[in-house]
Amino acid sequence: MRKPSLLIIFLTVFIDLVGFGLIFPLLPIYSQNFGASGFMIGAIIAVYSLMQFIFAPIWGRLSDRIGRRPILLISTGCASISYMIFAFGSGMEGSVALWVILISRLFAGICGANISVAQAYIADITPPEKRSARMGLIGMAFGLGFVFGPALGGFSIKWFGLMGPGWVAAVLTGLNFLWVAFMLPESWKPSTEPVMPRPRLAQFTHTMSNPTMGLLIGIFFLATFCFASFETTIGLLVSKNFNLEISTGKGAETIAYLISYCAILGALVQGGAIGKLVKKMGEPKLIASSLIIAAVGMALIPYLHTWGFLLIGLGVFSIGSQLTRPPVFGMISMLTSANEQGTTMGVAQSIGSLARILGPMFAAMTFEKHPSFPYLVCAALSFMTGVLAWRLLKRPVHASEQAV
Repeated sequence: MRKPSLLIIFLTVFIDLVGFGLIFPLLPIYSQNFGASGFMIGAIIAVYSLMQFIFAPIWGRLSDRIGRRPILLISTGCASISYMIFAFGSGMEGSVALWVILISRLFAGICGANISVAQAYIADITPPEKRSARMGLIGMAFGLGFVFGPALGGFSIKWFGLMGPGWVAAVLTGLNFLWVAFMLPESWKPSTEPVMPRPRLAQFTHTMSNPTMGLLIGIFFLATFCFASFETTIGLLVSKNFNLEISTGKGAETIAYLISYCAILGALVQGGAIGKLVKKMGEPKLIASSLIIAAVGMALIPYLHTWGFLLIGLGVFSIGSQLTRPPVFGMISMLTSANEQGTTMGVAQSIGSLARILGPMFAAMTFEKHPSFPYLVCAALSFMTGVLAWRLLKRPVHASEQAV
């Protein structure tokens, strides 16, 4: 049962990220064909993460109350509808098209907030000592989805026109809905006793009241913030350091290759090396080491002016940043009681979505001051947090029975 279940959970997250990445090849077209302002393009991107910030705790809490499977069915089914709306919007003209596309991305963000439920599902079917390795599958799906999303968007436009990416994504999410409906068993049987849900702010306070939990979620925020800052500025930095014309096809293609290199490397690390590293080092030391490795890579990247050294620097940063998340969520699941897995994962993912909103804003503002600023600030924060994690983090004892 577990291997097919893990595959379906992997595909659910993968398709979520494919849908997120589909839009990027279309942004220049929106600006050119529909007259989208910079603000509207920013809104189309940001509304997805904003909805995840709001809805990740809601989906997670609901999954604790009614089960994981119903939430995954609702979210994947509605995601397919959101991409149909996206396809129709892409076939319209002018400001009407932009508003329909914005609404579709808002709807997609609500549906895509189901990652917390996917993580809770993995925690349900995995013994505590294997959870960090299994959480690596989520990270692997993130990495591969981010690679294949833009690529699929580009191919879909070429073969099917502007409406192509939306219809392709709708078909994929529709298939995912069918896989969940017919092949995914329920992993969590909720208590028959009624549970009074905490208000949103009270749930955040309750989750963060455990010092170790607060530190872990803070680490996840920082790692996501730094990676979002990197994604926002790496194209601008490379075009400046290597005199690339990013508006040309060749320049944009080079940046796409570099981002794909980082994503594939991160996916391989999370999909293969995590389990062995956790066994050898334990989650706390792996988390601390990964933050320090990421800090070294990020501090070097702005000053690398040859392609070979840049690939090494990007590799160091990618490995460090992608080694952080699986053990963080492994430990979060260990610190969480069985009946609050979805709720706690939802809080953590909500904080991560906030980082994906704030990171690009910070990076864009500081990059204007000096291209190295966002990298050096993130490197310093990551290094200091790594040292703090090395000193303070301890693996929970009897974690599978421990409540938040």
